[in-house]
Amino acid sequence: MNNRKVAIIGAGNIGSAIALGINESKLIKSEDIIVTRRSLDGLKKFEEIGMTVTIDNKKAVAMADLVVVAVTPKELNGILEEIDSALVEGKHEVISIVSGASVRDMKSHLTKRVPVIRAMPNTAVAIRESMTCLCGDADDKDALERAVKLFEPLGAAIVIREDLMVPATALCACGIAFFLRAVRAASQGGIEIGFHAEDALFMAAQTAKGAASLLLQKGTHPEGEVDKVTTPRGCTIAGLNQMEHSGFSSSLIKGIVISAEKAEKLYS
Repeated sequence: MNNRKVAIIGAGNIGSAIALGINESKLIKSEDIIVTRRSLDGLKKFEEIGMTVTIDNKKAVAMADLVVVAVTPKELNGILEEIDSALVEGKHEVISIVSGASVRDMKSHLTKRVPVIRAMPNTAVAIRESMTCLCGDADDKDALERAVKLFEPLGAAIVIREDLMVPATALCACGIAFFLRAVRAASQGGIEIGFHAEDALFMAAQTAKGAASLLLQKGTHPEGEVDKVTTPRGCTIAGLNQMEHSGFSSSLIKGIVISAEKAEKLYS
């Protein structure tokens, strides 16, 4: 990866996060990360830390080996058709983070036979704590392995079936917002019981981080860890039961399902 160059087409929220995460990982040299956006004003922060910036998508592609397409579903077809002439077979590999667009859909908008990989990270990629899901055609196995190597240092990366990419959008990409809202709610509860806002938020966020770390490091089930902090007639089980009576778990489940249904229709 050290000798490769990557173009990030579309430095919006997630495109910016990917660029910053790759830069932070040191996997690719700063000057070999090429970032595009419609306006140069929005690219100044990347230029200041040594990245290459341009508003010309085809120029960015010509300079790179890996092309990460980070645009909206409505923009995708136009971007693919725009950069098609700059793609070189045997050199370029395209990684799309656009929800809902299949590998087949994207290849149909390219005249060049280049590998197309789908990836679904989340905004924690900026601090190298993303959960990224990837997939690709069987013929593009080597390109898929390289895409995994690109995203593994940015958190965690797994290969899944393509039919699960839209659900991955809801669980991992949208999911980060769901967990953030849960942390926010916990901090609001903390304020109500006496803590200052900044202290409550810090305590809630660290507690959430600890809970997730328990599962990831120990490989245990959430309920096993819950059982360790619930005692008969205790305060923890009283709080948990009240949350469940108010629909905490079912609301989260329904939210993920609705997000998945919405994500499936974004590209069509």
